Amino acid sequence: MPNTDLNPSVVVPAEQWQQLAQSHENRVGAYTDPLVQLHKRGVKHPVYDFLFSYYYLSAGALKRWNPGAGIVVANPDKNAAAPHADWKFYREVSPDTAADLPHGGWTVDLEKFGAQRARVLEFASRLLSATAARPAKLSCFGLHEWAMAYKAEDHGIRHSTVPLRLGAEGTNEVVETHKISCSHFDAFRFYAPEARGMNQLQPTRDTMIEMEQPGCLHANMDLYKWATKLIPAVSSDLVTDCFELAWDIRVMDMQASPYDLADWGFDPIAIETAEGKAEYVRAQRDFSERSQVLRRRLLDSIERISSCLQTS
Repeated sequence: MPNTDLNPSVVVPAEQWQQLAQSHENRVGAYTDPLVQLHKRGVKHPVYDFLFSYYYLSAGALKRWNPGAGIVVANPDKNAAAPHADWKFYREVSPDTAADLPHGGWTVDLEKFGAQRARVLEFASRLLSATAARPAKLSCFGLHEWAMAYKAEDHGIRHSTVPLRLGAEGTNEVVETHKISCSHFDAFRFYAPEARGMNQLQPTRDTMIEMEQPGCLHANMDLYKWATKLIPAVSSDLVTDCFELAWDIRVMDMQASPYDLADWGFDPIAIETAEGKAEYVRAQRDFSERSQVLRRRLLDSIERISSCLQTS
């Protein structure tokens, strides 16, 4: 089989990729454009802004359409290059490479990408593989956000623009009367100092591969992080699918948090009640199933990239 990633043979004509790029921009814009308008008015969104502050990719960068490795986007004419010419990890393809490429084009420089992203590819493969192989644990009830807000009367409120639904005292009581078992280091590290010892697990950066599991909301949101680190070698379709999962999880994560978001149109998931716990678990199970599909797609992409690099 020819190595199409390093010697691309799939050409997307200019008219076709321009349509695909516009469809992608519209898809992403449905999420990001309202936020941009809020920001122009000086308003921060307590739920959605997290996706653009914690995760590094800007709304503008997310709107860029990348076809993925092994595909050539054709230049529109001899005087105009595809915008990919100015983007990182792309290389030029000469007109004589393919009959349907009269003006040349651009494709992912997989050798350069692989050289600079080798550690990311290796770590992501190990982490995603280990996580995918484990059963989902569905008993955390989103208490990580409560542990972050513990003793708010001493430390202040993490999301200072919205109030605590049960107040500081009620929030403290929920933390103190529940079993907390967060396995995700990047959630655990934001705990209030007094809450860290209450967590049954003590995750660290070094134990991520040992502890991540597919029921964890933050591990599943982080599929978007790994997808962004693999741009442009993975397609924008996959990146955006991961983004949409992260968006949906973020909504549920904050609905189950100690914050009162009624003024923003979000009904609470009262995890301090039996009904709220059941609702949380149902949603958590659905997210786990969605995440496993995307996790395997990311692993497939990493495997293809690594295979092409090994045979080059």
